[in-house]
Amino acid sequence: MRKRVSMTSGSLENQRPLPPAITPEGKEMQMISLAMDLVEQRLRNGTASSQETTHFLKLGSIRNQLEVEKLRKETQLLEVKKESLESSARMEKLYSDAMEAMKTYSGRGDDLIFLEDDLNK
Repeated sequence: MRKRVSMTSGSLENQRPLPPAITPEGKEMQMISLAMDLVEQRLRNGTASSQETTHFLKLGSIRNQLEVEKLRKETQLLEVKKESLESSARMEKLYSDAMEAMKTYSGRGDDLIFLEDDLNK
């Protein structure tokens, strides 16, 4: 049964167990949540290891915040590049279709060329 840290007393109180995760990602999120609860309890009780304390100190640093912001901006840039490539591919297809349509309208379509070849034989 899952136990949760009380924010006021620091003691453990029973909490309803979580339903089983359906996906591996869901299971991972549950495990992260349990680990975070445990570390929170240790920090509140003053029994956290130096590694646990240092981890959360680093998370709160300006450098870490800048790195997170940089990752967000890089992700946005990659999304824009992806959209640009997709748009470029659509434009190439539109140009190609337009050129084929113009060939057909001007009487130089592939179908007419094949007919002319058949007549010349």
